[in-house]
Amino acid sequence: MWHTLQYWDLLRTERLDPHKAGNVVLDMDQFRMLFCTCKVPGVTKDTIINYFKTESEGPCPSHVVVMCKGRFFSFDAVCDGHILTPPELLRQLTHVKQCCEGEPAGDGVAALTSEERTRWAKAREYLIGIDPANKTILETIQSSLFVVSLDDAKPYATAENYTPVTREALTGDPTIRWGDKSYNSISFADGTFGSNCDHAPYDAMVLVTQGYYVDQQLKATDGKWKGSETVRPMPLPEELVFTVDDRVRSDVAHAKQQYFETTQDLQVVCYAFTSFGKAAIKQRKLHPDTFIQLALQLAYYRQHGRLGSCYETAMTRRFYHGRTETMRPCTLEAQNWCHTMLLPAASAEAKRKALLLAFNKHNKLMAEAQNGKGFDRHLLGLYLIAKEEGLPMPDLFTDPLYSKSGGGGNFTLSTSLVGYTTVLGAVAPMVHHGYGFFYRIGDDRIVASCTAWKSSPETDAETLFQNLVTSLHEMLHLATTAQL
Repeated sequence: MWHTLQYWDLLRTERLDPHKAGNVVLDMDQFRMLFCTCKVPGVTKDTIINYFKTESEGPCPSHVVVMCKGRFFSFDAVCDGHILTPPELLRQLTHVKQCCEGEPAGDGVAALTSEERTRWAKAREYLIGIDPANKTILETIQSSLFVVSLDDAKPYATAENYTPVTREALTGDPTIRWGDKSYNSISFADGTFGSNCDHAPYDAMVLVTQGYYVDQQLKATDGKWKGSETVRPMPLPEELVFTVDDRVRSDVAHAKQQYFETTQDLQVVCYAFTSFGKAAIKQRKLHPDTFIQLALQLAYYRQHGRLGSCYETAMTRRFYHGRTETMRPCTLEAQNWCHTMLLPAASAEAKRKALLLAFNKHNKLMAEAQNGKGFDRHLLGLYLIAKEEGLPMPDLFTDPLYSKSGGGGNFTLSTSLVGYTTVLGAVAPMVHHGYGFFYRIGDDRIVASCTAWKSSPETDAETLFQNLVTSLHEMLHLATTAQL
């Protein structure tokens, strides 16, 4: 928590180095959205409220909200102009823990943030209506630096199997996560850490960068605090207690039921593939990300007998306030290569040729997408204009092939490279018969989280991962024999 607050201070004082892609400086605007940011539900439209300010812009909220057993507490992370030290933070967190231990759980109002947006908007309006003090509490949560969730779960993961912690971060207790908050830092009872974030204000690389910073700092200090043990006199955390009635309790119960029905249907697997990683792939003069994307296409093809429409995130931060574009890895070249790989009569040379064509096409499309020459965001813009202006919907958007190709948020494979650090994420599938697939690439390993809906008879995340392993080995073998 102390390192996270140091990162906030880097942003506040504008000392974070801008990111670069080669020599190109990337837009850093999204980093303003990591702290003091929250989505607020509306009956017809949500809004994002951001309270963050740099020091040169003016004062910025400095309180954190701690959630424990369905209850809320708040304290200031700054005292006399200085960020609280680890011993001071420990004192505040220990107080919260002691307040909750052996006591009945709170009303769990946070579960409402997992509800369908319009239902949550109406429940929130009602909450404010029964007591104006509830509005103050909501604003305290919204403006807080971030939320700390003290979670009783013990999802300890091994170096090869990250499934327990990934599943718990994605599908854990809804009464101690504020779903609308840009950053919920989850502290599990066994010393494992995770996070749960709203995607609307920023893309994954913001949290990955922050998580990697904390990870590196912890390793550099060996996880030990070497500063003063003195705890300055300061106010204890204040409990934030919502006024609730039977209707609110009923809304919370409904939200929890919906949440558990959905999360219990989600299959999450997360493993480390340790046979090789970035070093071996680059040694064969191939792009590691393209390598994994094509391995995934082959894995899906082997499992399902056809290719799956696929979304891969392309980053457009070389543009002002740029976020993402869709890169579509399901190309004719990828299809031809997958088909060739499963032909018993195909020679190694034919497989290699087809593989290189698929690689080149993928790399070309990714470069185009990153340089603002993709088409999915453009089509989304046209679709939204038609909706907002009440214009007739152009035929393209109602053509069954448009959604079959993945358009309108219908991609069978929803994928993203989370980067080359120690940080991994997970995402639910976009469609009922699809998969969510996030991965990180280390020098000697590839760690992937794969999700599917258990209620879909055609998908299985465990099998897809095993097929991915087979594909990775086959591809490296092809690329190795090509070098001989």
